[in-house]
Amino acid sequence: MPVIYPGSFDPVTNGHLDIIKRCSNKFDKVIVAVLNNTSKNVLFTIEERIKMLEMTVKEYDNVEVDTFSGLLIDYAKEKNVTTMVRGLRAVSDFEYEMQMALANRKLFSDIETLFMVSNSEYAYLSSSIVKEIASFNGDVSCLVPKVVNEALKQKLKGGK
Repeated sequence: MPVIYPGSFDPVTNGHLDIIKRCSNKFDKVIVAVLNNTSKNVLFTIEERIKMLEMTVKEYDNVEVDTFSGLLIDYAKEKNVTTMVRGLRAVSDFEYEMQMALANRKLFSDIETLFMVSNSEYAYLSSSIVKEIASFNGDVSCLVPKVVNEALKQKLKGGK
């Protein structure tokens, strides 16, 4: 059974990778779907986020990185996938994700959302926290893959 793991991944963190790894062990195929939302203020371009994800998931044969814009359910229909996975770090995540899951099911009755509880090691971790720490020259090397750490250093010093 294929699943979609959607997100902005700006940037991908070790918490995201933990969910991807666990999904790859449970499902035949995992599509990591990177949201391309031009109205959202992101640090990395869609191309940069896709490249970083591809580099960090290359060891998983059943993981594919793709991009989508618009409604996630439209993307799921296009890919003929009826299951999506969402990671939960805290109760506050659950409230939002439950609303989204119910709205998605209202719009597409075949869609199921599976919630995967974050590994306790990453329960506090988010892309926003990583960007905040990195913006003050904090060490995020234990929070993100090496390729992301290097990209953050380059991006935040004004490089490409």
